[in-house]
Amino acid sequence: MKKIVLMQPYFFPWIGLYEQIKLSSVYVHYDDVQFPKGSYVNRTRIKTKDGLKWITIPTKQLTLGMNINEVEVDNTKPWVKGHLEFLTQTYKRAPYFHEMIDLYERVVCSSHESLSDIAIASLKEVSRYYQLADPEAFLYSSKLEIGGKSTERVVSIVKHLEGALYITGHGARNYLEHERFEKENIQVEYMDYRRINYSQLYGEFNPYVSVLDLIANTGKEGMKYICSGTVNWRSFLQGEGGLR
Repeated sequence: MKKIVLMQPYFFPWIGLYEQIKLSSVYVHYDDVQFPKGSYVNRTRIKTKDGLKWITIPTKQLTLGMNINEVEVDNTKPWVKGHLEFLTQTYKRAPYFHEMIDLYERVVCSSHESLSDIAIASLKEVSRYYQLADPEAFLYSSKLEIGGKSTERVVSIVKHLEGALYITGHGARNYLEHERFEKENIQVEYMDYRRINYSQLYGEFNPYVSVLDLIANTGKEGMKYICSGTVNWRSFLQGEGGLR
């Protein structure tokens, strides 16, 4: 069964997104949709001794309705140096610190003018590190030339890719028209996140932090924690308190 995942490009996101990559037959960067301010597209959360902190990629001036792949990185600000210093201070005692910081440098020290390019580079580099999928085979919605909005466009993309199953994260539960997929003989399943504990620095385990934390603390062994499955959309919604 051909499994399609369609996700906005996020900057070193939490483990759950990499689990979607691992489960997919075809992974599509949804890069030509509106840039959502305050999202994980240009920032990620890091666990520190003082609690959760954000590292953020600065962007040039945004205009209303700008798509993710139109947003430019503001490289006049010393954000790369600041990130590397912060990550070094935070993870220097982690067992796989050097693997994590080397991987991070490969992404941020490359020449990236576009925000989507650097976010996608982070997804590719981690996918390569954990051998989740072939990152060079990832597709881009902006290059598929498929129009439409919301559910209509997602269905069209999945059909175009001859997908039989569409896998999505929990955020889609409030807007996805599930029956529209079924009319096209496409199954819809939501991620069934396991959020398995691994050894972290700084107290109680928190699964909702950047994958950089997993790399720094577990190295290549972290692959065994990227292991969630999926659940049919009806079962998922019933589990949240009834069908909607």
